[in-house]
Amino acid sequence: MTATENAPERLLSPTSGCCSLHGSPLDTATADRMAAKLKALSDPTRLRILSHVAAQGCESVCACDLIDVLDVSQPTISHHLKRLVEAGLLTREQRRKWAYYTIIQAAFTELRDFLNLT
Repeated sequence: MTATENAPERLLSPTSGCCSLHGSPLDTATADRMAAKLKALSDPTRLRILSHVAAQGCESVCACDLIDVLDVSQPTISHHLKRLVEAGLLTREQRRKWAYYTIIQAAFTELRDFLNLT
């Protein structure tokens, strides 16, 4: 048996829509933007923070609430939140002493579309 006989059907038939991340090659600006988002997501602590913020739906999450939930120090939480904001994945709103964070839905739509292989 050859390797192609074991391959999934979608890889065997070019007419069925071969795998493609994009219809055309990425320009530099788009590649930089996507790389920044993916790099921000490559850290386990950031993924945990993001999952807690995303679990709140459209509600903002106070940075103070993440400290106890994640069992991570406040400076570490702040560092990772800053990286997620810089990557365009979260928004930050200052409310008196604390900052509140919300998911940027469009950023995840863009990532999903970029990574969609079908």
